[in-house]
Amino acid sequence: MPHKLPGAPRARTWISFRTIACCLFTLALAQGLRAASADAGYAVVDRWPLGAAGGWDYLTFDAPRHRLFVARSDRVEVIDVRSGRVAATIPGTDGVHGVAIAEDLKRGFTSNGRSDSITVFDLDKLSVLRTVAVPGHNPDAILYEPRYRRLFTFNGRSKDATVFDADTLKVLASLPMPDKPEFAVTDGKGGVYVNIESEQGQLLSIDAQRPSVRAIWPMPGCESPTGLAIDRARQRLFSTCANRTLAVTDAISGRQIARVEIGLGPDAAIYDEGSGTVFSANGEGTLSAIREASPGVYVSAQAATRRGARTLALDPDSRRIYLVTSDFSTAGPATADNPHPRPQPVAGTAVVLVVQSNRSAN
Repeated sequence: MPHKLPGAPRARTWISFRTIACCLFTLALAQGLRAASADAGYAVVDRWPLGAAGGWDYLTFDAPRHRLFVARSDRVEVIDVRSGRVAATIPGTDGVHGVAIAEDLKRGFTSNGRSDSITVFDLDKLSVLRTVAVPGHNPDAILYEPRYRRLFTFNGRSKDATVFDADTLKVLASLPMPDKPEFAVTDGKGGVYVNIESEQGQLLSIDAQRPSVRAIWPMPGCESPTGLAIDRARQRLFSTCANRTLAVTDAISGRQIARVEIGLGPDAAIYDEGSGTVFSANGEGTLSAIREASPGVYVSAQAATRRGARTLALDPDSRRIYLVTSDFSTAGPATADNPHPRPQPVAGTAVVLVVQSNRSAN
């Protein structure tokens, strides 16, 4: 979720202007960083138990049908957000990571990491239509690009992206990635963007029509980016970085516009067009709300959620934000195969957190 001459007075004058510009940019970044301790004005207003075993990954919101898709290990649970209850389950999605919605095709697609496959389902009936093999390994993020009707899977283990014709599910291309791809977004006009989770972050710009990689942009000051959101109107990208940073990138040039401090352990991000706010879900148990205070200067504030709530989805109409977490067991001892064991979700304790602005919560 980028980036001397000695002698003549004219050259020295040009260098002076450049130095001033760099100082102003650094000052803007510092202003954004200092603002991170403010109250975000959001709060958890409801909790919906999910129960059952299994972890979770991406959350996807289906606005026309008031549904929240929760990827849960070997199935997708579909929640009716009007009641807060699980309305249906899409089975047979082994190692599911995410769901992509193609409203114009009335289809949904899941990325099944353990079985290297896609499950295609009817968006209205939620019935499974077919399963399609993915040539890459461990399809993680999945994205539908509407202008050219392309379906992308971003494959973590093989470090590539598979591009399908979304109508026929024919493979059109396999695009090598410089490292493990993470969250992806589209501008709706044929542009696709994906974070590369390298130690020093990178952001890729992809042409969906061809399909091909157009550019690889460095992201200075952004370590191991994961979450990615887009402001389509202003063509800006927002990447969450492991070093408690949100990096703001121009989607045309790849120029980094700003960096702002967010919470610890960030993962997913989303942009709310209605309020002009970027949200980052942080594993420490906070939600960061980021806004542009003045041109190029972004400020961040925090709201309390619950430890482990790192993925999120947004209802653009109600502006409610949905996150999932659970109780966790204590991490087991380190082993040769697992030198850094993580706490595991306790079966039956998964819950959806409903977050809303204090000004609009009932």
